[in-house]
Amino acid sequence: MMKGAVEQPLVEDVVDREKKKKNRRSNRRSNRNSSVSASTSVNEVNGETIQCLKNGSQSKNITSSELTSASNVSFSSMPTMHINEPGSVEARSMQNQPDVDPSYQNEGYGQSKIFSAHWSVEAVNEALAKGDAFKALFRVNAHNRLEAYCKIDGVQTDILISGIAAQNRAVEGDFVLIKVDPLSMWTKMKGLANNSAPLEDSNLLPEANEMNGDSCKGFHYYDGFLLGETSTSHPVRIESAGYNFINGHHPSTSDSTHIGPIRVNEDMNSVERLSSMIGLYPSKRPTGRVVAIIERSSRRDGLVGFLNVNQRFNFRGGYKKDLKKNKGSLLISECEYVQLTPTDPKFTEMMVLVKDLPDCIKKRLEEGDSTVEMELVAAHIDDWGEGSLLPQAHVSHVFGRGGEVEPQINAILFENAICCSEFSPESISCLPHVPWEVPSEEFFSRKDIRNLCIFTIDPSTATDLDDALSIERLSDGIFRIGVHIADASYFVLPDTALDKEAQIRSTSVYMLKRKIPMLPMLLSENLGSLNPGVDRLTFSIFWDLNAVGDIIDRWVGRTVIRSCCKLSYEHAQDITDGKIGLENSNTSGNGLPQLHGHFKWADVIGSIKSLYEVAKTLKDKRFCNGALQLESSKPVFLFDENGTLYDSVLTERKDSNFLVEEFMLLANRTAAEVISRAFPDSALLRMHPAPNMRKLKEFESFCYKHGLELDASTSGQLHQSLQRAREKLKDDSVLFDILTNYASRAMQLASYFCSGDFKENADWSHYGLAVPIYTHFTSPLRRYPDIVVHRALAAALEAEELYRKYRRISPKENREEEVAGRCFTGIYYDKDAAESLEGREALLAAALKHGVPGMNILADVAAYCNDRSLACRNVKDACDKLYMWVLLKKKEVLLTEARVLGLGPRFMSVYIHKLAIERRIYYDDVEGLMAEWLEATSTLVLNLFALKRSSRRGGYSNYRPLEDVALVVSPYDLKEEQDTRGSVNKSSAADAGDADTIRQCLEPISNYGINPGVFPLTVHLLSTIPVALNAVGGTDRPPEIGVRLYMSSYLR
Repeated sequence: MMKGAVEQPLVEDVVDREKKKKNRRSNRRSNRNSSVSASTSVNEVNGETIQCLKNGSQSKNITSSELTSASNVSFSSMPTMHINEPGSVEARSMQNQPDVDPSYQNEGYGQSKIFSAHWSVEAVNEALAKGDAFKALFRVNAHNRLEAYCKIDGVQTDILISGIAAQNRAVEGDFVLIKVDPLSMWTKMKGLANNSAPLEDSNLLPEANEMNGDSCKGFHYYDGFLLGETSTSHPVRIESAGYNFINGHHPSTSDSTHIGPIRVNEDMNSVERLSSMIGLYPSKRPTGRVVAIIERSSRRDGLVGFLNVNQRFNFRGGYKKDLKKNKGSLLISECEYVQLTPTDPKFTEMMVLVKDLPDCIKKRLEEGDSTVEMELVAAHIDDWGEGSLLPQAHVSHVFGRGGEVEPQINAILFENAICCSEFSPESISCLPHVPWEVPSEEFFSRKDIRNLCIFTIDPSTATDLDDALSIERLSDGIFRIGVHIADASYFVLPDTALDKEAQIRSTSVYMLKRKIPMLPMLLSENLGSLNPGVDRLTFSIFWDLNAVGDIIDRWVGRTVIRSCCKLSYEHAQDITDGKIGLENSNTSGNGLPQLHGHFKWADVIGSIKSLYEVAKTLKDKRFCNGALQLESSKPVFLFDENGTLYDSVLTERKDSNFLVEEFMLLANRTAAEVISRAFPDSALLRMHPAPNMRKLKEFESFCYKHGLELDASTSGQLHQSLQRAREKLKDDSVLFDILTNYASRAMQLASYFCSGDFKENADWSHYGLAVPIYTHFTSPLRRYPDIVVHRALAAALEAEELYRKYRRISPKENREEEVAGRCFTGIYYDKDAAESLEGREALLAAALKHGVPGMNILADVAAYCNDRSLACRNVKDACDKLYMWVLLKKKEVLLTEARVLGLGPRFMSVYIHKLAIERRIYYDDVEGLMAEWLEATSTLVLNLFALKRSSRRGGYSNYRPLEDVALVVSPYDLKEEQDTRGSVNKSSAADAGDADTIRQCLEPISNYGINPGVFPLTVHLLSTIPVALNAVGGTDRPPEIGVRLYMSSYLR
C-alpha cells in the first residue's frame, strides 16, 4: 500500500441511485422544457456527493456558485471556436449566484475536509513507477472552470477532470498526478451525435500553421497549437502487473454488461493499455481525478484580478461587514478577508486577508472607499488547504484603474511574467561601444559579399532587421539565392551576462504600441540590425536552384554584407504588381527609400521580380509535397498621427509576404539539416505533431453536412480540400474563414525540442510544412532559439575547418576537393568523415569553443523557450483584445453581422467577421423573451411575449432584462431617424430602452448598412444575424466585448 494514498473504492449502488435520480429529474425537466441551470447544479451535486462518499467524509453542502457545471442539453454545432482570443470570460457561468462565504470552511475550526489529501512524494514516485497514475499538464476550460483536461503523452484523448473535488486544488498550468477512473465512470464524448452536453473546447486559442511563424514581421502569425492537447511531460513506460488494467482496476461484471468484454494485452504498459481502452470505446471520454500536484504552475505567482470589498468576512465569527452601510467606521481585524476575483476565468475566486493588503488599499478600506474595487491588483496564491473551498492569496501591488489602458497592459505583462526592466549594466558592457566598425580580422575569416545587391524587406515600421535577400542569375537557367541573417551570436557569447539575460527573456514581445526587446536596442537596432549602407556581420546560406526549384548546390558560412536599401512589404508588392518600374523609379516623390552604394533601382527591381518568380516555384513545390496553409483575414488596428486608435480593418497577407516567407522556410530547413547531422544529440529543432484526429473527423462531418467534400488523411489532402472549398465558397469569404479557423483548431502545438531527447525512430517531422526536420534560424535578434542554432552552425563550420586541417584538404584547389571540404554543411553530407576519429575530435572541439549545450541543458532551454513563446503569444492576443475593447468603448455601439457557429436551447455562438472574433449570446431566463428549441431540426425560434416573470423558479434572483440580450428599436423611430440621420450625432450608446439611445444607434446603422432583425427570429446553424457590439467591464471586472441581437419590434 502506498504511503499517503487513500484508496477510494467505487460505490456502485450509490452511482446507480444517483443515475436514477438524474434520469428522473431529466425526464421531469424535458416534460416541462425548463431551464438548464437546474440540471446543471443537480448533476454537479451528484458528482460531488459521490466523491465525498468515496473520500469517506460526510457529504457537505457546497455553495452553488462552485457547483455550476456544463449543461446537459443538446448543442448542435461545430465545436466552439475562439478566434483571436485566448478564451473569453464566461459572463453567465457565475451570474445570479449568491455571494460565496467560505469562512465556515476554513481549516482549524472543526469543519470536515473538502478535498482529499495530496499523495506524498514517495507515493507519487511509486505510482509513476508502477504505472498506477500518470503525470499530466492541467488545463482548465475557460467557459467552465469545473471542467479541466489533462494530456498524457502517448494517449490520444485528454482525460476529463470534472468538479472541484476531482480537481483537488490544481490550477491552470500545474503538472499533476492523475488517477484515471474505471471505464464505467467515463462520460460520453462531447461533440458526437445525439450528445447532450456542450463541447469542452472553449478554452482553445486561435491557431495558424507553422508557415506563418517565420513569415514577415509585423504580421503576427503563430504555430498552430491546442491548449489541453499538448504536454511536455514524458510518461514512465514501466510494465505493470497483469491484473492492473488501468490504475489497478479490474472490470466488474456490471461493467462488462454495459460495455462488453475487455481483452488485455499483458505485455502493454499503462499508457498503451489506456490508449487501447480509448481506442475500443471512442464514444467515451476518460475521466479521472488529481491525487497530487507534482509541479506548481508559475501562474500561481502571477494572478491579476479585482477585489470585492463591499462585503468583508470574518474567519471565526462568519459575520459580514457591509462597506456601503458603514462607511468610515470599519476597523480591520486580524481575521477579516475580502474576496479576489481573477480576470482569468480559468482561476477560482480567492480569499485575501485584509491585514495583508498593501497599505494604500487598507487605508482606503478604513475610510470606506468602495472605489478600491476598480483597482486592478496583482496577487499570488499562498495556500490552499484541504478544508478551504477557496485558496488564500496575497496582493503584492496595485496596477491602477481597470478601465484604463496602461494598467491593463502592465497587468497583462505581469500575468505572463514578461521581463520589462531595463537591461543590466553588466549586459550592456558585453557590447562594443559605438561608433563601431567590423573588425579587420573578420574580413579574413568570413566571405566578403558586399559587392552583391542585398536588401531587406520588412514592415515599414520595423527597426530590428535580421534578414536580407540576394539573387544572381547563373548560366543554364540556374539562380543563386542568398539568405543573409544577422550574426547575433558574434555579440551574444555563451555564459555572459548578456547571454543569460537574453535567455531569460527568450523572445521579443510585440504589442500594438510597444515592443519589449529580447536584446538591447544597441544590438537589435544598431550593431546587429542589417541597416542599409553599413557593413554588418551575417550568417549566409546560398542555394543554386534550377527552373523547377531543385537545389543543385548550397553553401553555408559566415559573411560580411552591406545592404543597399530597406524595402517595406508595400514597396515589394508594388514592384511585383508593376506599379513601380524602371520608368518611375528614378523620379522624385516616388516613395522609394534611399539607395546606397553603386547599385541602381534597376538592380533592385530586377532582383525582386526574379525572387518573386522563384518563390512562386518553391511555394507550388512545397504544396505539391503536402504542405498545409491555413490563412484567414486578420484585424489590423488603425492609429492617427497622434497615436490615437480610431478604427480597425481586416487584412490578408500579400504576395510580398509570401516572397520573404519561402526563403526563410528554406533557410530554416537547411539549418536544421546541418546541425542535426553534425550534432545528432544536441540540436535544437522544432516539431509540429499530427493534428487531433477526432477533431479532424468532426470537421469532416461538418463539411459533409454542408455539401463540402473534405479529405483530411494527410496535410496535403487537407490543403487541397480547403482550396476546393475556397473556390466553391468564393462568394462567401466569411464562411471560408470560419472553415479555416475550424480546421486550425485540430492543429497541435509546434514546439522546440532537443534531438537527443528522442529516440532514433521518433517523429521529428513538421506536419504543417510536411518536412522531416525543421528549426528556427532566421530571427536571432528577437528569438533566443535562433541564437542557439547559430552557435551550432558556427561549430559545424569550425569543425569543417579543423577536419580539413587534419586531412590537409585545401578547399580551393578544385571543385571535388571543395565539395569534400564542406563535409558537414554541404549538400552532400560525409557521414564517414563525421564518424571518423578526426571528425569526432573536430566536432567536439568546435562544440566546446562555440558553446553548443549538452543534451540535458538543451532540453531545459527548449522547454523554457516553449513557455516564453506561448507567453509572448498570450500577451499579443490579450493586447489585441484590449485595443478592440477600447475601440468599441469609443464607438459605444457597433452594428454588424454575425454568423451562427453553434446553436442550442441556452445560447448561440456567433462569429463576428469584422473583428474576427467569436462570442456567445445567452437567451435563457430573459424577461419578455421566449426561446423555443426544435431539437429535430436544430432550429431556434426567439419571440417576445408580454408575460411578466419576477424570479427564476428555484433560483436566487430575477430574470435578466431583455436589454442584456437584444438591442431592440422601434420601426417608427427607425424610419424617423433615417429621414433625419444627417443631423444625428455619430456617437452611439451601449444600452437600449429610451428614445435617446435609439436615435444614437441609428447613424452606425446607415454607415454599415445593417438592418435589424424582426421577431419571431428563426435561427439555423450558419445563419447570418444582425448584432450590436459594445464594450463591457473594465471598471471592476475584466474588459470584455459584449454582443447582443439587433432587433426591431413595435412592442418595444
